[in-house]
Amino acid sequence: MKGLLVLTLSDPSRIIAGLILISIVTIEFGGTFLLRIVSGAIPMTDFQKSFARAGHAHAGVLVTLSLVGLILADATGLAGLTGWVARLGVPVAAILISAGFFLSSLGKDVTRPNGLIALLWAGVVSLAAGVLALGIGLLTA
Repeated sequence: MKGLLVLTLSDPSRIIAGLILISIVTIEFGGTFLLRIVSGAIPMTDFQKSFARAGHAHAGVLVTLSLVGLILADATGLAGLTGWVARLGVPVAAILISAGFFLSSLGKDVTRPNGLIALLWAGVVSLAAGVLALGIGLLTA
């Protein structure tokens, strides 16, 4: 049919996309947990509340970006190490950044992040690697 775009994902992108979509259930659970925090059912400091919000928001946005990135990686035909970095950099960042926010603020009456904030920075590196690989791949395809 004229004007019809047919999209075929590579097997790696299809499997990664399936896992990402399944992971959305954990983001939904996080949303219900966040509602309990905001309603006062779970006592937390202002710092902990802000980190819970940030962790939840980053998870949702980065998971969405991950799905778009898979389509773009396949559209450019990225292969090898660059292809894997382009496909996995953003979803790994979604996990690490969210975990950094959540795990670095665990505990009672916490007002500063603990050492697990390093997960957030590892996620930032993963995100940068993923989007750079994808962006350069798109520009050179």
